[in-house]
Amino acid sequence: MNIFAAIPISLALVLAVQSPFGDLHAKPVENPAAVAYLFPEQITVAANKPAKVDLHFKVAQGLHVNSHTPHDEYLIPTTFKLPATPGVRLTDVAFPSGVDYSFPGNPSEKLSVYTGEFILHAQLVAEKGEHLVEAKLHYQACNNSTCMPPHDIPVAIDVIAK
Repeated sequence: MNIFAAIPISLALVLAVQSPFGDLHAKPVENPAAVAYLFPEQITVAANKPAKVDLHFKVAQGLHVNSHTPHDEYLIPTTFKLPATPGVRLTDVAFPSGVDYSFPGNPSEKLSVYTGEFILHAQLVAEKGEHLVEAKLHYQACNNSTCMPPHDIPVAIDVIAK
């Protein structure tokens, strides 16, 4: 048997078996659980009056996200936005101060980051009625060696204004 005649069959068998590593040329998968919105899912507020709402988030263990005011302009800040929503408007958001963080290999360079749990203090004004708010938290999560692409997570809140 000619060894070259067997190559197409061998190649077909190799191509038919999926690699245990998946598609090595695929775009890296982002960890959707890098930051989680914890609560509240529903709030009751006075209609047409400013209402403070504390929004709780958690950064996955081993990761950090840049604070709202990173030390360097090239770093992507954490932001919070409420798209135009009938009946509800965002009038203010207060972000926590970031914690200075440095990498073991370069302790002189400090980053302003959030780790663990953090709280945004938002202020909303809602017209009378029930409104589903679909806000977004924008962030970039990193570990000690790499950063994931910037990402948005939904922040859904059922607002009941009386």
